Amino acid sequence: MRYAQRGYLLLLNGMALLAAIMLVWLMVAVVLSVVIRNLGLQPSAWFFLSTEYAMFYLTLLGAPWLVRQKGHVHIELLTSILPPPALNILSRGVSLLCVVVCAVLAWKGLDLVLLNIERNDYDVRAFFVPKWMLTIVFPISFTLMAIEFGRFVVGRDILHSGEAGIKE
Repeated sequence: MRYAQRGYLLLLNGMALLAAIMLVWLMVAVVLSVVIRNLGLQPSAWFFLSTEYAMFYLTLLGAPWLVRQKGHVHIELLTSILPPPALNILSRGVSLLCVVVCAVLAWKGLDLVLLNIERNDYDVRAFFVPKWMLTIVFPISFTLMAIEFGRFVVGRDILHSGEAGIKE
């Protein structure tokens, strides 16, 4: 069991690291594109395409890690005034709702991936990229987010701290 937990954490952290690397690439690619344009040249179509894909991927790859770290955005106005028992119920209810939504999105994402494979769909802009390579991140990320939100449903820890401004 300990190896499974380590492997799972390694997967989450690896996905977050990959997202962070993509964020750095976005910065570098935008700066390079601007410099190339200012030199009167045309940047490669690959710059635009890779930054577009990176924005999509980094959002979904980093999301499960963000849920684990409670780094999501929520309004603390209500949670900060609730008594602990009510906060516990509300937080676990919100987490359960998040599990359901993430599970549905993971299922629909898997449907999309399988459809892309079945149809042999390609994204045909600058390059021919199989669409399943773009959509495969949906079922993976949303499944991991469902697991992470599930930890807040059944675990000791709850999703909301009950304190306003605690993350500032």
